[in-house]
Amino acid sequence: MANTRSARKRMKQNEKRRLRNRAIRSQVRSAVKDARAADGASARDAVREAIRTIDKAVSRGILHRNTAARRKSALARKLAAK
Repeated sequence: MANTRSARKRMKQNEKRRLRNRAIRSQVRSAVKDARAADGASARDAVREAIRTIDKAVSRGILHRNTAARRKSALARKLAAK
């Protein structure tokens, strides 16, 4: 358990951030999953939405930009193959 006031505050902040990060990471996973499962005309929109979600996660510091680039590239390759 934290001893100092600042350490206790830091623990509360970290827990808040952990929960927020987890929620956003889950949204990214869901968007990518939906984009991979989409067919036909809806596939393009689903991929756009997934890329948008990934970019938001990067701007918030939840995903590393190279990880995001790799995921976006994979989505684009899947879309081009369809």
